[in-house]
Amino acid sequence: MTEEEAATLASGLIATNANALTLNALQGYLAAAADLLRGSIDQADFKAYIFPMMFFKRISDVYMEEFAEALEESGGDHEFAAFAENHRFAIPEGNLWADVRNRTENIGTALQTAFREIEKANPETLYGIFGNANWTNKDKLPDRMLADLIEHFSTKTLSNAAVAPDVFGNAYEYLIKRFADQSNKKAGEYYTPRSVIGLLINILNPVESESIYDPACGTGGMLIEVIEHVKAAGGSPKTLWGKLYGQEKVLATSAIARMNLLLHGVEDFRVLREDTLRNPCFYTGNHLAQFDCVVANPPFSLKNWGVAEWASDKWGRNALGGVPPKGYADWAWVQHMLTSARPKTGRVAVVLPQGALFRPGTEAKIRTNILQSDVVDAVIGLAPNLFYGTGLAACVLILRLGKSTEKKGKVLFINGESLFKRGRNQNTFEPEHARQLLDAYETFGYIDGLARVVDLDDIAGNHYNLNIPLYVAPADTGEKATLADALANLEVAHAQSTRTRAGLEAELAKWDIGQDITV
Repeated sequence: MTEEEAATLASGLIATNANALTLNALQGYLAAAADLLRGSIDQADFKAYIFPMMFFKRISDVYMEEFAEALEESGGDHEFAAFAENHRFAIPEGNLWADVRNRTENIGTALQTAFREIEKANPETLYGIFGNANWTNKDKLPDRMLADLIEHFSTKTLSNAAVAPDVFGNAYEYLIKRFADQSNKKAGEYYTPRSVIGLLINILNPVESESIYDPACGTGGMLIEVIEHVKAAGGSPKTLWGKLYGQEKVLATSAIARMNLLLHGVEDFRVLREDTLRNPCFYTGNHLAQFDCVVANPPFSLKNWGVAEWASDKWGRNALGGVPPKGYADWAWVQHMLTSARPKTGRVAVVLPQGALFRPGTEAKIRTNILQSDVVDAVIGLAPNLFYGTGLAACVLILRLGKSTEKKGKVLFINGESLFKRGRNQNTFEPEHARQLLDAYETFGYIDGLARVVDLDDIAGNHYNLNIPLYVAPADTGEKATLADALANLEVAHAQSTRTRAGLEAELAKWDIGQDITV
């Protein structure tokens, strides 16, 4: 792009900035962009293409906005306006949005080249952020389709003045939710319902300057909610800069999380791509880094998660009760998160399948160890079919390393299985449901059909089984069970049957009686 073209484009941006986009207009604009891919790209893969394009347009427009401001400040000095000090991100010459827009053929190659050049120019902040989508596959992405997509994005200016970071961030979250709705089962890998996130963060109650860590951060929703929580409490989100940490195994998802934080205006954070259980990224010497708040919605009952390495885990996570079974990583996540929590201020909130509360074997040993250490603060049951990709009921486990005196030796059980809005394919957890559970948690007392505080001795009497109905019978709402509810109940019954059989076999073994039992 020549100096004259840059000056013209910059002045055009200034004129356009006077018309700021509303959130509704921005959401419609982004949704229409995704619709242009229909028929060529699987809906589950929309995010791998739309998010990089949107981010490229945003940083290009912001770059030109910064260029225009520096040009005005310097009295028209183009060399000064291009100085790196005047820009949030470096965009090498020939790799701006306008440069790619001028291409009429091999557009996918031009996009991919621009992405890699921008990543290389910003190694500390943008390396790998555009993901690994195949932009050069002309069968899926012919030049005509990419040209239409670029022209659509070009109809709006996405500078800071035209779209404030909060507005852009909210629109980005809307698009993540929209893609999750469309891809459904696959969305469970990266998306947690916003009301569930809000519940977890409100319970942990992070405050200014505290450190936050999400070891299974998906698209970054938990970290974004922490910022919103601190802001709503009258705090300064900038006190969190440099204190937000996330790890995510999937490259494209970790890239989306980084874009999410950047588009929300977060200037300093660390989200790294790696397998958390096998290769945690945050540590000092031989010890895992420790944080004030550790929060996650990890994959349910992950298979082949690294059980062999866990037996000799150099981070000492297996010291919390032993090694979880090969086919269920749920308690491995709990062990990791507890080890990553600060000794006095550490709070942990983790979403688990309810089966983790009562399954026998090595999981029971870990559960017993953690309960005996008196860090379990609350067990909160959620309704079935709230999460994409599974109809099972989940729960939230709250752990505190510095329990208050009045909570020591006690665990709060909350049965929220009836708190949901029924949907055709998916139940939803509404804000009012989250508020009701939060109120029950903060009350920390008996609420008929909803909550009860239980002494650890009573839990020990149940062999450290945390199955919520043992302690809080659900209120009778008069609703009939759906198929999803029935399937969830079936899994609970099957797990209980397995536990009963294991106990029976253990007793038979003591008497040296054959164990060929049919159940």
